[in-house]
Amino acid sequence: MSHPRFGTDGVRGVANGELTPDVAVALARAASEVLGGNRVVIGLDTRRSGPMLEAGLVAGYLASGVDVDLLGVVPTPAVAWVSAHDGVPGVMISASHNPFADNGIKLFAPGGLKLSDAVEATIEARFHQLLDGMSATAPPVGAAVGITRRSERSRGWQDAVCASIGHRRFEGVRVVLDCANGSASGVGPEIFSTLGADVVVVGNEPDGININAGCGSTHPELLQAAVVDHGADLGLAFDGDADRLIAVDEVGRIVDGDHVLAMLAHDWSQTGRLAENSVVVTVMSNLGFRRAMASAGINVIETAVGDRYVLEALDQGSFSLGGEQSGHVICRDLATTGDGVLAGVQLLDAVLRSGSSLGGLAGAAMTSMPQVLKNVRLPARDPQIVELLQGEVTAAEDQMGADGRVLVRASGTEPLVRIMVEHLDAVTAERVCDHLVSVTEALVRKGT
Repeated sequence: MSHPRFGTDGVRGVANGELTPDVAVALARAASEVLGGNRVVIGLDTRRSGPMLEAGLVAGYLASGVDVDLLGVVPTPAVAWVSAHDGVPGVMISASHNPFADNGIKLFAPGGLKLSDAVEATIEARFHQLLDGMSATAPPVGAAVGITRRSERSRGWQDAVCASIGHRRFEGVRVVLDCANGSASGVGPEIFSTLGADVVVVGNEPDGININAGCGSTHPELLQAAVVDHGADLGLAFDGDADRLIAVDEVGRIVDGDHVLAMLAHDWSQTGRLAENSVVVTVMSNLGFRRAMASAGINVIETAVGDRYVLEALDQGSFSLGGEQSGHVICRDLATTGDGVLAGVQLLDAVLRSGSSLGGLAGAAMTSMPQVLKNVRLPARDPQIVELLQGEVTAAEDQMGADGRVLVRASGTEPLVRIMVEHLDAVTAERVCDHLVSVTEALVRKGT
């Protein structure tokens, strides 16, 4: 029997397909055994499958003797905040930026921390045992346990986000928020209004199936048009569970995660807030970002793709800022995980203190180099093919020198090889990427 497997951020799949109530029950029981504790907090986004999976998780935790606090519809960072504040495990039911038919279950260790590879592997192994019926009997419960609905518990997260800029305010600023018809639909506008901004909101009418549909951080065109139409100073787009941020400047240009990190890194370095004068990013961050940081004397620490690896590096080095080009921005001095709303507040505060517009500040912070990204589908997942391409990759990098960069990696979730090429010249980047795609396709036809 096949089971859903852990990806880079929990279990994810088609709701009521790979991800069923039985899966949720087994995962809750496995997590309770490995993570311990007598209480857990659970939140969810706006997908219509959320309550079904919530019920399964509740059954699994109660059967394991664990009290359950239900936070209701909240952003992922709100679950992490309550988990950190209360010192208990947390669970978020969300498939992040995926369409509504998918759902997922993200686990936080006590303290609002993402799971290490070792802990995740232990939970996954036990989870599969339970699904296979190797331990069909629930453990004995020594005392009555129960459910508490505490949607107000996440108010502490909202207050903390507002307090993160001290007593400064956003009066006189018009900001458009795209809440992706997801979990920030209520709290996102409330936070920015509380801080004094003139808020225009789109993507804030969730109906269970419209999450991320033509809106949010993966579809910023709605936000781009709204910023221009409303004459706003800037726009901020979140994803379905509000742990990502993509911005739009005053003329409708997209400001991605690399630019947000570059602006915050410059600002924090100048104000003495950037711990070790370093920023943590993944291998996907643009070469233009690296060059900008080098020019500013800011160290760049690089990790594998996935915000969990960024978090590990942040904690290992006691750094304060990191994230991904896709919009995960982690303000580690303020939060235990990526937080799109918090990052938006920090960004707007930095823009206002600079006296510049978002577009002006983004342009001064870094210049993106042309980046070409293409995928080659494989008959099956085969990490070995990346090793077979290494000679071609080395030759391409030698040819481009310091003006370019190549990244070839196997997808962690699909049978794909992802090929990314950057170069000062867009035509060169396209040509080199096409060549590597052709070589990869030839290897696939030949059989690796």
